[in-house]
Amino acid sequence: MKKIFLLLSLSILIYSCSTEQVSDKKPITLEAIFKDNSFGTKGIGTIRWMNDGQYYSATETNNGTTSLVIKDITTGETVKTLITSEELGFEFSTYDFSADEQKVMFSTEREKIYRRSSKAIFHVFDLNSRKLQTLSKGEKVMYASFSPKGDKAAYVKNNDLYMVNLANMRESRITRDGKWNHIINGNADWVYEEEFSMSQAFQWSPDGNKIAFWRFDESRVNEYNMQVWGDLYPEDYKFKYPKAGEENSIIQIKVFNLQNNRTRTMDIGSETNIYVPRIFWTKDNNVLSIMRLNRLQNKMDLLHANVNTGRSKTVYTEESATYLEYRNNLQYLNDNKSFILTSEKDGFRHIYHYGVDGQLINQITSGDWEVSSVQGLNEEKGKIYYTSAEKSPLERHMYNVNLDGEGKSEMTSESATHNQNWSPDFKYYIQTSSAANFPNKVSLHTGDGSQVRMMEDNAAAAERIREYDVIPKEFFSFTTSEGTELNGYMMKPSNFDPKKKYPVLMYVYGGPGSQTVQNTWHGSRDYWHMHLVNQGYIVASIDGRGTGSKGKEFKHITYGILGKYEVEDQIEGGKYLASLPYTDESRIGIWGWSYGGYMSSLSLFLGNDVFKTAIAVAPVTNWRYYDSIYTERYMSTPMLNEQGYDAYSPVTHVDKLKGNFLLIHGTGDDNVHFQNSVMMVDKLIEADKQFESFYYPNRAHGMRGGNATWHLYNQMTDFILRKL
Repeated sequence: MKKIFLLLSLSILIYSCSTEQVSDKKPITLEAIFKDNSFGTKGIGTIRWMNDGQYYSATETNNGTTSLVIKDITTGETVKTLITSEELGFEFSTYDFSADEQKVMFSTEREKIYRRSSKAIFHVFDLNSRKLQTLSKGEKVMYASFSPKGDKAAYVKNNDLYMVNLANMRESRITRDGKWNHIINGNADWVYEEEFSMSQAFQWSPDGNKIAFWRFDESRVNEYNMQVWGDLYPEDYKFKYPKAGEENSIIQIKVFNLQNNRTRTMDIGSETNIYVPRIFWTKDNNVLSIMRLNRLQNKMDLLHANVNTGRSKTVYTEESATYLEYRNNLQYLNDNKSFILTSEKDGFRHIYHYGVDGQLINQITSGDWEVSSVQGLNEEKGKIYYTSAEKSPLERHMYNVNLDGEGKSEMTSESATHNQNWSPDFKYYIQTSSAANFPNKVSLHTGDGSQVRMMEDNAAAAERIREYDVIPKEFFSFTTSEGTELNGYMMKPSNFDPKKKYPVLMYVYGGPGSQTVQNTWHGSRDYWHMHLVNQGYIVASIDGRGTGSKGKEFKHITYGILGKYEVEDQIEGGKYLASLPYTDESRIGIWGWSYGGYMSSLSLFLGNDVFKTAIAVAPVTNWRYYDSIYTERYMSTPMLNEQGYDAYSPVTHVDKLKGNFLLIHGTGDDNVHFQNSVMMVDKLIEADKQFESFYYPNRAHGMRGGNATWHLYNQMTDFILRKL
């Protein structure tokens, strides 16, 4: 049965009722979306709180000159200009302060490497002496960062870790064995960067006398050769990429002591086939906390290592019959007697309080709902601020609760998705809120939740967007034949006639823990969907089993057999949409990108009686081709789960293709390799199946740059108009 639980009214904000006819609205064109930025909204940039929570830093540009300024948070007025690009002699966009806020580090000529990594030339400016210094004689380095005292800086160069004394600019080399595609010190290897969301792999101790860092020995990891196409001969770009079941880097955690210039290796156990997704300095400068995961990622140990001896002890262990997802969720309290972390151990992700000996003090939050993130811990008041999906899996609301689990209070009420950025002293927070019926609003609040001022309401953007034929999302839920309730949204033409029959295009991602069905403001992909709706289509999206914010059982059901339940739910969703009186059951299509491309391919092959058309952009076509950390977390290894790997890989089911299929990939995709589509094409040819395909030379996973985005969406639009 259909259950509409949130219908976004046309009477709200930009969808307000009007005597205007649809013909008076501007159509949403591809030019408006991808070239004119007609639907762009404003933000306030990255807020960098100053130590005094009354102020924050920002950049301003006037007449071609960029200034670094200090602003009063309550008024937004500039109270001081620290430095200008004219005085520095170069333009800048990124910067960091030393802990005492007396020095600023700027980067120039930044060069992107992978998703999170980059290298640049770094400069240090002393706000008192007005002296400018350039690190490493102007060579490009990675992750230059101040020591806690601001008298030194550390960085990575050519896979080795370096340090410089800012008083005399004397550079010291901490490691000497760094070598491309063999040894990395202080910088994450490819798979850690992508799957553990880290790239800088070193940390200063709180007192600045030590540096803890990762050493990656990737010499045994197989290389992936990604050709870069040039004018005459292509170049080979070879990098270490561990595929599922293959060798990973061997990890060591080391600590360099600045006082005696010695490096000691921490004891993380004799097993080398492990992961160390994070390290944390405790409040004791002699104790390093190390998070260790086994290769199958179903057991996590928290180790406390004495950095002077290297000896460690296990203080906390958690195991799962399926998998444990790493979250950046561990925080030690200032008294160094306890820490908090989040866990799914009771079936939903919640916050727990443990002593440093690993003994449980108490479970702070509980209930049949998920904690999304811990926003802050005010130890002075003994309060934790967090966001959760308690009110709805589609939204995020903030709450505060005492460390003992008592006194929970909601701090947001508006139906929306809310995120907060707290000042260091917890006197203020900046909240970004958005919903499907209003764009991002950024507001300043006092610690008790009272609003001080609206920093950006995007009223002008809303008024501009209102001129277009913008389509509201109707959120719904339905129950599958197996009795599972799934959430979805759909967008209908403005001149929708329930007596007509409309073709339907479904949008899917579907990866573990993800969500496409959320009450948030639109992105460019949503506007492309609206462009299609303007052409007479209904666009819908459904979050099937395996997606997030509905508990561990709902999410972990896909363990060991990715593709089975997720695709079953998309097929069920297609059947449900086809059953509606205003849809054309013979014209149901589906598309997706990355994991979504994997899903759209499988849905067309296995649901060939439901789907007429599918587009797959940069899809995984065989889980054996994807990286070790992500794939094995959800599938174990190919050696232990051969059937799971093969049963729901799209290349296994190409013989079932009956409809229209468009396969798109970038040849420079370092994440989901072009190899996936090459093998898919080969199998489709072998099965004598007709299809369409397109590749984007040298484009990475996001397929940006050189007119690629514009070209891609034009191409997909044309395919849908022809084939659906």
